[in-house]
Amino acid sequence: MAWTWRFEKSDGSETAPAVEPEEFPTQGDAESWIGEVWKELLEGGADQVTLLEDGSQVYGPMSLHGEQG
Repeated sequence: MAWTWRFEKSDGSETAPAVEPEEFPTQGDAESWIGEVWKELLEGGADQVTLLEDGSQVYGPMSLHGEQG
């Protein structure tokens, strides 16, 4: 089982991430990684992310803008 992220612009079009993603063995690992790098992804042009499990959408799109204070 592989957990991956899809990186998108606000219109839903896919974009290349500023930080090279990987495949994660668990959902928790994937979520921890996004929690560490979301600012870099946002600065690099991604507006939202979608979590995938073996290519199937689990949830998203989740805005990267919402975590700013």
